[in-house]
Amino acid sequence: MKKIITALFTFLFAASLFSNVFSTKDIHPYHVGSVEFKYNPTSKTFEISGKFFLDDLENVLKAKYGKAVHFNDEKYKSQINAYLIQYCEEYLKLKSDNKFLKINYLGYEEDSEAVNIYLESEKTATPKKVETAVSFLYNLYDDQMNIIHIIVGGNRKSQRLNYPDRYLYQNF
Repeated sequence: MKKIITALFTFLFAASLFSNVFSTKDIHPYHVGSVEFKYNPTSKTFEISGKFFLDDLENVLKAKYGKAVHFNDEKYKSQINAYLIQYCEEYLKLKSDNKFLKINYLGYEEDSEAVNIYLESEKTATPKKVETAVSFLYNLYDDQMNIIHIIVGGNRKSQRLNYPDRYLYQNF
């Protein structure tokens, strides 16, 4: 009887430990993304790319628009594009030398457990001052951290923005 109780206790302890180790929260217990604004002097535009965990982006889009989408399922591609156009328009702003720039959504691609989002600004002269407002995933995660990279003329400036901080100003 003692062996059965010991075995049962060991099994229950191991099962509880195993479920805690592999819970959904622990797959990646932090929320982080990155956004890069790279000025291209040839096209005179900012080439913008963002990278976020796939599951975080799915959860954010579902919370924002009330309908679940799945990046790994082709049938959701047009809906995901429609949501990302709206989402990027609301949660990403860019100013060059005190002038707001229109940003065009180009598309997305899946990269293993992440999603890359691609955008491009309207044309602008080489900036001396760049201002961004980035609040991706802030509408769902109050521990979200976004790492912002701004590159002009080969000069790269990076900074981490933790929720609720969303504004970044850089001079070049």
